[in-house]
Amino acid sequence: MKLFDAHCHLQDKRVIDKASQLISAALAVGVTNFAVNGTSEKDWNLVKEMGETYPSVVPCFGLHPWFIADRSPHWFKTLKKFFETTPTAAVGEIGLDKGPLAGGIDYSDQLVVFRPQLELAKELNKPVAVHCIDAFDDLLEIMRSIGPFPAGVILHSFNGSAEVVPKLAELGAYFSFSGWFTYIDEKIAKKTLKSIPSDRLLLETDSPDGLPKSDESSSDPKPTLNEPANILAVLDYVANLSNMKKEELAELSYVNSVRLFSYPGSKLLTDQ
Repeated sequence: MKLFDAHCHLQDKRVIDKASQLISAALAVGVTNFAVNGTSEKDWNLVKEMGETYPSVVPCFGLHPWFIADRSPHWFKTLKKFFETTPTAAVGEIGLDKGPLAGGIDYSDQLVVFRPQLELAKELNKPVAVHCIDAFDDLLEIMRSIGPFPAGVILHSFNGSAEVVPKLAELGAYFSFSGWFTYIDEKIAKKTLKSIPSDRLLLETDSPDGLPKSDESSSDPKPTLNEPANILAVLDYVANLSNMKKEELAELSYVNSVRLFSYPGSKLLTDQ
């Protein structure tokens, strides 16, 4: 059984020192690749190095909405340079966030940063990982004005409504589910999963965040950080809600991920 972690952050300072062990542990349970997403100018070099060090890592560069206040005046020029020097890279993580965790971040500034990055992904013909919280109307409007996106837009840790899925899918969206999905009301989660086209479903961990909900009856000490090997828990949960066999869902999500990340210059093409 093969799996593909479609979105994680192994360059995160909380886990970068043990990235090698985390990758090995995930490879041992069938995870073949990890899309490691940068979030700001401060970590793009780390992601680039990780992509060069580990054959299984797909590097991704983007400016996340939570970190836009710290950007330099030449951030976009720097970002474009990273794609010039790293043909194996995809775009991400970028996004829009109106949620409580982004309460102090100027939303109009988020829009200013988001649009050129989405346009760049379209121009480069590369998939782009998008963080979207409570901003799907705006996302849809912007995607319509720039798209469609034949290379794909990954709505990572998707938590939008079932109603918005077909509109986004029509523009090239993929829908990726992480451990965060285990906290959503089951009825809503089932309705959402039912709305996803089978060729657009992905699995991810968003590690070191996104730790799946654990068994409350267990007496074992609960970990505080997530890791790519925990994609098995996401697989179990999504398969159960979808009434699918785990092996069937693993194959489906893996094939979707490989197709999405097989863009010109991709490691996945050179590995074949």
